[in-house]
Amino acid sequence: MVHEPGFQVQCDLWFPHEPVPVGVGQADTPPVLVMTSAFSGFIQARMLPTRTTPDLLGGMWALLQEAQAVPSRLLWDNESGIGRRRPTEPVAAFAGSLGLEVKLLPPRDPESKGMVERMNRFFRQRFMPGRDFHSPDDFNTQLNAWLPVANHRYSRSRHGRPDELIVLDRDRMRRLPPVSPETMFRNTVRLPRDYYVRVFSNDYSVDPAFIGRIVDVSADLQTVRITHDGVLIASHDRVWAKHLVITDPSHVARAAVMRQDFRTQRAHHHDPAESVQVRDLAAYDEVFGIDLAHDTTILAGVVS
Repeated sequence: MVHEPGFQVQCDLWFPHEPVPVGVGQADTPPVLVMTSAFSGFIQARMLPTRTTPDLLGGMWALLQEAQAVPSRLLWDNESGIGRRRPTEPVAAFAGSLGLEVKLLPPRDPESKGMVERMNRFFRQRFMPGRDFHSPDDFNTQLNAWLPVANHRYSRSRHGRPDELIVLDRDRMRRLPPVSPETMFRNTVRLPRDYYVRVFSNDYSVDPAFIGRIVDVSADLQTVRITHDGVLIASHDRVWAKHLVITDPSHVARAAVMRQDFRTQRAHHHDPAESVQVRDLAAYDEVFGIDLAHDTTILAGVVS
C-alpha cells in the first residue's frame, strides 16, 4: 500500500495489560488512544478516562492540537464510540468542522490498519515492561517522555525516521480551524434537592442555592463545569475512579446555612405568641347573654 504525505492517520484504542491506579483505591485499564501517521509512521498517544464518544473526540482533538495539523482522513475500526458502519452524529459534526473524513473499516479487515495494530504490540513490548504508574496523569507523563524515543527509531520500510518524515507529512496537512470543534460531554438538568449532578458514573456537587433551577453540565478530559444562564456555579477536577460522590466543601457549608435559615424562618412563622391569640372568655358570656355578676348573686342566695 502506498500512503501519500498528509493524507491518512490510523486510529485505534490500546488497553494496558496491567491495571493503572485511578484514585480512591481503585485500579483500571483505561483506553489509550493511538494515532499513527500512515506516511511517516509518527506515533501520538494519550490515555483517556473512557471510550465514550466525547472522550474519544476530546482525545483526537488534543492530539491534533499537539500536531498543529489536520490530515485528510482519520481511519477507524468499528469502535462503538466512533460509529458502526457510519460515524455517529457527534463524530460526523467533528469531522465536518475540521474538514476531514472519518472512515470506518469494514468488519474483519485488519490489513487496512495493520500499522496501528503493530504499534499496539510495540507499546506492550517496549513501553510497558518494567514501569510502574501512580495515576493516569503519571501514565501520560511517562508516555510523553517515551514517544520521542519511539519516533526516532529508524524505519527500513520508509528509509527514514518518523520524527524526520513527519515534517513532510504535516507540511501537506491543513492548519487547525479557527473555531474548536465540539468535543465535550453536555447535559441539561434541573438541579435536584440533593444538589448533585451525574457525569458518567460520578456525582458532583453544585451550589445548593440553585436547587430547582435548570443548569448546564459539561465535561472535558480534565474538568467538570456546571453553569446557570452562562454563569459558572461549580467546577471540579474530573475523577477517573467510578461510582463516587465528589463534594466541594463550600457547597456543604452553603447548604448548612440554608437549612439553618429555613428552620429559623419556620420557627418564627409558627411562634405561638404571634400566631395564636388568647381570647377573653367574657366574650363568650356576652354572646350567650349570660350576666355572670347577676347569676353569682342568685347562686349565693340559694346557698345561704
